[in-house]
Amino acid sequence: MTTTSYPPPVDKLLTQGDPRNMIGWPDYVALGLGLEHIPDLICMALDEELHWADSESLEVWSPIHAWRALGQLRAESAVEPLLGLLHRIDDDQDDWVGEEIPEVMGMIGPAAIPALAAYVADSSRGLWARVAASASLTEIGQRHPASRADCVATLTRLLEQYQDHDETLNAELVAGLIELHAVESAPVMERVFAARRVDNSVSGDWEDVQIEMGLRQARETPQPNYAADIVGPELAANLETLGQRLRIVEPQFQPKRTRAKKRDKRKQQEPRSKKSRKKQG
Repeated sequence: MTTTSYPPPVDKLLTQGDPRNMIGWPDYVALGLGLEHIPDLICMALDEELHWADSESLEVWSPIHAWRALGQLRAESAVEPLLGLLHRIDDDQDDWVGEEIPEVMGMIGPAAIPALAAYVADSSRGLWARVAASASLTEIGQRHPASRADCVATLTRLLEQYQDHDETLNAELVAGLIELHAVESAPVMERVFAARRVDNSVSGDWEDVQIEMGLRQARETPQPNYAADIVGPELAANLETLGQRLRIVEPQFQPKRTRAKKRDKRKQQEPRSKKSRKKQG
C-alpha cells in the first residue's frame, strides 16, 4: 500500500487493476479526471511504492493508468516527469514503460518534441530509454500530421550525429523515419548505412529500406542472412534447415521492425512486477 494519499477521483486508479484484462484503454475522463488532477496523476505515475507494489495487487497497475490518463488529457506539464520514467527500461527491464510512454507522448503531442530530442541526444541516458524517446517522436509525427515535418527534421538531425550513437539507436532512428515515410531524409540514411553504423537486424540494409520507402523496386544484391548476423552462420543454417523441415514459410529472422508489427507485445504475457525487477533486500 502506498503511503501517499490520492484524492478522488484519482484514487479510483488504485483499483482499476490489470489493463491486460481490458479492451483498449479506458476513458479516464469518464472517471471524472480533468486538468485539475494532472499534478496528482504525475505523482501517481512516478510513485515508486506503487511501481514496486505486490505483483498480485491492484495498485501495482495504477502508475500505468495514471500515465494513460495524462496522455488522454494531453498534459504537457507531464512531459519532463514522464521522461524520468524511461530509465526503468534499462535499469528494471520495464517493458510497460518502453511500450506505452511513446504512445502517451504521441497523445500529448508537439509540445513534447524539444524535450524528447534533447533526451535522445543525451549520451548519458540508457540505450533503450533513448530508443523509447526516439519512438515517441515517431508517434507524435504519426498522430499529429501538422507536426510530421518537425518530427522528421528532428529525427534526421539526430541521425546526422550517427558517429556518436550506438548502431541500434541509429537503426531505430531510421525505423522512425521509415514509419513517417521520410523520403526527404534518404540522403542522410544512405550515409549512415554506407558508414556501416546501423544495426541491419532492425529494418534491414539500405536496399531493404529503399524498397520499403518506394525508392527502389527490387534488390540488386542477394538478400542478406540477418539470422547469421544475430546468432552466427552455423546456428542460422541449422534454424533454416529446421524451418524447412517444419514447413515454416515465413522467415524467422526478418528485420526486427517488421517482426514487431506481427508479434504479441511481451507485456501482454508478463506481470507488472517480475522477479527480476523486484527490489533486493
